[in-house]
Amino acid sequence: MTSPTPRALIAEDEPILAAALTHALQRLWPELDIVATCPNGVEALRQGLALQPDILFLDIKMPGKTGLEAAEELAEQWPDGIAFPHIVFVTAYDEYALAAFEHAAADYVLKPVNDARLGKTVERLQQRLRDSSVGKGVGNGSGNAAVTATAAASAPATTATAALAAGTASDDNMARLLSQLQAMLPPAPRLQMIRAAVGNSVRMIALADIVYFEALDKYINVVCQDSEALIRTSLKELLPQLDPQQFWQIHRGTIVNASAIATAVRDEAGKLSLTLRQHPAQLRVSPLYAHLFRQM
Repeated sequence: MTSPTPRALIAEDEPILAAALTHALQRLWPELDIVATCPNGVEALRQGLALQPDILFLDIKMPGKTGLEAAEELAEQWPDGIAFPHIVFVTAYDEYALAAFEHAAADYVLKPVNDARLGKTVERLQQRLRDSSVGKGVGNGSGNAAVTATAAASAPATTATAALAAGTASDDNMARLLSQLQAMLPPAPRLQMIRAAVGNSVRMIALADIVYFEALDKYINVVCQDSEALIRTSLKELLPQLDPQQFWQIHRGTIVNASAIATAVRDEAGKLSLTLRQHPAQLRVSPLYAHLFRQM
């Protein structure tokens, strides 16, 4: 039985570089089907979810959304039971900074595209696709394999357990990858206080009083035990300024004060949510951050 044709999506905002990568891949991996070339991170997210390719080539710096943001949102919105794509980041970072990739759950391609480096990436991707095809469930007809409810029900228990473990490992790998790549960015100064405009005054909110931050369009809702306030910034800008030991990102749109968490509860569908101390809200946890709440 022949293997399904591997499918890839390229996200690169520079047309010349996108064309160079496409031509190099066609030369080094003729069987690879490049199903879409996206000019920005927003389109990469939309097309990635629609096409569900086996491989994503994501430029780290793109307008709309960076490659890191696109990868994170894809991981959060990816359908259950469908194998998450293998990720290759396209970057202009120097060799020293790229050392972070060597232990991460993804590969990289350095600009401008080099056949020798890209050839090694192709070999690794081909091996990973071969490895991931072992024990797969039913294919979705597009080159990705899906472990469907029917397949899981009819498969031996060991296969179902392996599929669950593979999904967990995938989430852990993505979380580790994003953490490592974020560490490559320049550190931001730590905030000591949140300044929120309330009418004609500015309210000074101590970080210890904050229960969680919630993204609301162009604002962030700062939620305290008995009050709320809006600040005009984004979670992307806020997160690097917070102490990562005190404030944990648990979802693309939520950062929680770790000391405010009471319990982490998993429902019958396997979705994780948090209950809080002295606050009635329940916060959903993305699978990408579920590893934060594993038993010690």
